[in-house]
Amino acid sequence: MHGGIGRVKLSSSAISGGTIRIASRNEIVSLPRWQTAFAGERKDRRFYELLEDTLDGFDYGYLVAGNGDDISAVQPYFVIDQDLVAGTGGQAKNVIAAIRRLWPRFMRARTLMVGCAAGEGHLDGSEMVQSATAELLALSLRRIARELNCVMVVLKEFPAKYRAPLAVLQHAGFTRVPSMPMTTLAIDFKDFEEYVDKSLSPRTRGKVRRKLRTAERAQPAITMTLMDDVSAIIDEIYPLYLGVYERSPLQFEKLSKEFLCEIAKRMPDKARFMVWRQDQKIIAFGLCTVQGNAICHEYVGFDYSVAFELNLYYRVFRDVIEWAIANGYKQFYSGSLNYDPKWHLRQSLFPIDLYVRHTSGPVNALFRRLLPLLEPTRSDPILPNFHNYRELW
Repeated sequence: MHGGIGRVKLSSSAISGGTIRIASRNEIVSLPRWQTAFAGERKDRRFYELLEDTLDGFDYGYLVAGNGDDISAVQPYFVIDQDLVAGTGGQAKNVIAAIRRLWPRFMRARTLMVGCAAGEGHLDGSEMVQSATAELLALSLRRIARELNCVMVVLKEFPAKYRAPLAVLQHAGFTRVPSMPMTTLAIDFKDFEEYVDKSLSPRTRGKVRRKLRTAERAQPAITMTLMDDVSAIIDEIYPLYLGVYERSPLQFEKLSKEFLCEIAKRMPDKARFMVWRQDQKIIAFGLCTVQGNAICHEYVGFDYSVAFELNLYYRVFRDVIEWAIANGYKQFYSGSLNYDPKWHLRQSLFPIDLYVRHTSGPVNALFRRLLPLLEPTRSDPILPNFHNYRELW
C-alpha cells in the first residue's frame, strides 16, 4: 500500500530544535537522507521499499526526524491489527483461548510498529543522531499512534546494541521485553571441517557427520548452485518456503512470490540465493543477505517429502557455512526459532528487543506488569540452554 497513511500535520514535540512527522513513500523518496538510510545494514532502504511493494497486510509509512528541511533520520513504520499474545504458550495460551470464545478481540489491537515488517529493525543515522531520534520517538510516538487510530505502539525487534539510546523509551512508559532471538556463529575457520573439529562436542560431531554422510550418499546426488535470479523457478521454490512457514509455531510476515523474485534484482550486492537439487528437482533453497564480513541465512524452504530422510537441514547449513568461509565471511547469523539444532551447533543467541506501550496511561500500567509474563521467549524450552541466555534481558 504505497503511502497508505498519507501525510499528517503534527504539532510535534521538539528537542534541540528537531521535530518528527509522518510522511508517505512519495515524500521520502526525494529526500537525500533516505537514499543512504541504513546503508551500513544488510537491509538498507531498498529492502523497506521492496516490502512495501510486495508484502500485503500492512499500512506502511515513515517518520521523518529533523529541523525544517534538514532531515536527520527516517524511521519506517507499519500499522497492523496485532495479536498481542501471539508468542504466549502453556497454560496462559489456553486461558486466553477460552476468554476469546466470549470476547474475540481480547488482547488484539491496532498497533503502530516502528521498524521492519520482515526481520530486525534499526535506528537510522550516526550514533549521535540515533540518540536524538530515540528522544523524539519517546516524546512523539504516543500522539502519533493516536493520530493513526492505534492504541498500541511497538518498536519491533531492535538488536541489543540499541539498548543505550532506546533506554529513553522506558522513561516514557515503554516496557522492553525480549523477542524471539536470532542466533549467530563466528566462522573464522579455514573450512567447515575445522569448525566441526574445534567447536562441536564429540557427540555432536559424530551426529553431524553421520547426517551429512547420509545426504552425500543420496542418489541422485544433491547439488547446490548459487543464483542471481529465481524468477524462472519461483513456482518450484515458493511451495518449499510455504512448507516451512506453515510449520512455524510463530508466524508474522508471509513473503510473496514477488518479494523472492525482486530482492536479488533490487539488492544484487546484498542478496544471495542458494538452490539444492536432486537431478533436476529442487528440494531446498536458502535466501541469505550479506554486509561486510557478515552473512545472514534469512529464509529457507524444504521439500518435506525428502527433507528428513536426506537430513537437508544439516546439508543446507554445511553448504552455507562452507560457501561463506570460502568467500571471506567471518560471522554467520540465522533467523529465530528452531533453536535445538542451533544450540547443539554451538551458535549463540543474538538478542532483539521489543519496546511496547499502550496509549492509555492506566491500561499501560497494567501492560507493564503483564508483558514480562506474556513475552514469547518464556515458552521456549531450549533457549535457557544457550550460554548467553541471560543477555536476552
